[in-house]
Amino acid sequence: MAEHQAPEAHSHGPSPHAAHGSRHGRWARLRHRVAHLAVPHSHEPSDKVDGALEGSREGLRTLWLSVAVLGATAVAQAAVVAVSGSVALLGDTVHNAADALTAVPLAIAFLLGRRAANQRYTYGYGRAEDLAGVVIVAVIAASAALAGYEAVARLLDPREVDHLGAVAAAGLVGFAGNEWVARYRIRTGRRIGSAALVADGLHARTDGFTSLAVLLGAGGSALGWRQADPLVGLLITAAIALVLRDAAREVLRRLMDGVDPELVATARRTLAAVDGVRGVGRLRMRWTGHTLRAEAEIVVDGRLTVVAAHRLAVRAEHALLHSVPRLAAVTVHTDHAPEDGGEDPHGTLAHHHGPG
Repeated sequence: MAEHQAPEAHSHGPSPHAAHGSRHGRWARLRHRVAHLAVPHSHEPSDKVDGALEGSREGLRTLWLSVAVLGATAVAQAAVVAVSGSVALLGDTVHNAADALTAVPLAIAFLLGRRAANQRYTYGYGRAEDLAGVVIVAVIAASAALAGYEAVARLLDPREVDHLGAVAAAGLVGFAGNEWVARYRIRTGRRIGSAALVADGLHARTDGFTSLAVLLGAGGSALGWRQADPLVGLLITAAIALVLRDAAREVLRRLMDGVDPELVATARRTLAAVDGVRGVGRLRMRWTGHTLRAEAEIVVDGRLTVVAAHRLAVRAEHALLHSVPRLAAVTVHTDHAPEDGGEDPHGTLAHHHGPG
């Protein structure tokens, strides 16, 4: 039995290549070879570290710039809330301020992710992003509770909303600010492979549409319907609650090592297509921050030498790094089928292995 653990020296990290499926086959391999010749790329660990650091730097730049935009938006809206008394606008302002604050734990996570692995944290500090996600969910929940409380209080004690034109303008400002931040965060998050940053961008986009709802409240108040403003405030609270549900589900999946099943299927197809691989055994994948790690078992010819089996494991690793987006490290275990009448080489380990 031979085992190969893919060292960091072989890792490519995030790759733009798509899966080499049967549909692309020969042409995909030819394009890959041409790309190797035209744009040589290294397997050195320093290149992997530099790429991770650059992704963190870009994520931090995005966070701080979006914080500045959302902060300015919230300040402008708060000034209008002070003179108008609109609870719909108050709910939107609180949510925009909460969005700006969620960047703080995410920025800390990016900074922690730069730290190298050590004897205590052998996988590094990438999981800090998952912990930041928990904080973000808590902040969203708090903003929903505050917005809902204020809306219910205003329904029980209605009052006129002043400066309706300013309230409507503040709603438009909130939409414009959130939509700009959403586009910026989503674009950067997809480029560096940060699911947390993409989710934060989608959250900002939802907030932009809740800002437009403030216009409904202003319009209803202009028509003399005093309950319009607090009712829109309740609608905004409901929208925040929907975002909270989606965000909590995504964070829970990350904490439970959930991955997209299509990524696993792609990895399995890729391994099976490697010349010399006779079968694919257990395959596991998990997120560590905004990169993926995988463990794979492949069945090879039992007559291969250790050197030949190692070379095959490296080819399997290389294929995976190019076919699975955001895959940063792979551990490949080479196995062989039991010989005719022979004993299963894993038999002595059977009672140590749990299900899966």
